[in-house]
Amino acid sequence: MVERRSALAGRSILVTGAEGRIGTATCEHLSALGASVTALSLPGEGQEVVEHRADRVVHGDTRDDEVVEEALEGAELVVHLAAIPAPHLADWTKVFSTNVVSTFNVLAHAGERGIRRAVIASSINAYGGPFNSHDVLPAYYPLDERLPADLDDPYSLSKYTDERTAEMASRHWGIDVVALRFPLTAAPDSLAEHARSAAEDPEHGATEGWSYLDARDAARAVELSLLSTARGAHPVFVAADTTLVPYPTEDLLDRYGRGRPRLRPFVGREVPIDLTLARTLLGFRAEHLLEI
Repeated sequence: MVERRSALAGRSILVTGAEGRIGTATCEHLSALGASVTALSLPGEGQEVVEHRADRVVHGDTRDDEVVEEALEGAELVVHLAAIPAPHLADWTKVFSTNVVSTFNVLAHAGERGIRRAVIASSINAYGGPFNSHDVLPAYYPLDERLPADLDDPYSLSKYTDERTAEMASRHWGIDVVALRFPLTAAPDSLAEHARSAAEDPEHGATEGWSYLDARDAARAVELSLLSTARGAHPVFVAADTTLVPYPTEDLLDRYGRGRPRLRPFVGREVPIDLTLARTLLGFRAEHLLEI
């Protein structure tokens, strides 16, 4: 990664979930910008990777008050990415409780300390489609932040709840929060593999608008969210401009959209997600697009 300086140079930033795909890329990106990064991760997970990309490493659980207090020492900004990222990775009660308590704990302690801005990882799943056990699609295309929720699993419910937690924290403590609704997010090689699989069976991708994001762009979205001057709490979809399948979006929706309303036409492989807030609120546009 080419190092460059930014307004975040010299700022002290806590990154939770620092061992994950987005967390690792974020620690690397923010460090390259000259920020002083504290990486919070679970004991024994990702220690070698994180230690090369952070000025300080704390190991512990984000649900633990003492751990979060220690990690927040000296922090000016917070990036909260820690979560169990899918409903099948643990008992459902654990998935939901871990994610929502973690987010509340981090934002509450940050707010109590007077930290003025945080970024949290929400998800495209906040509307409930991708993991739904029912055969559902978005109420309309393109997906946007006003999309009605159809919640059917604990992970999606936790992301929806995290966004409500951000609103409460902003209201009570005055901390400004951007909740980034990430789609499928991974490194380039992994995305290419997902793209090959999706091209063979495009129907499954209809719930997510065949969307994706390179982890490097996810880290840059975090940077821009930290620099944003937007007040309050805002969920924001971020995604690549194009889909991860080699078919025109209009053709995909004709075949797999089951008559869902289209609020506008789509050109070529344009992703059917409204990225207006990403552009206007954050100034974000993905730079790493799949070559298909």
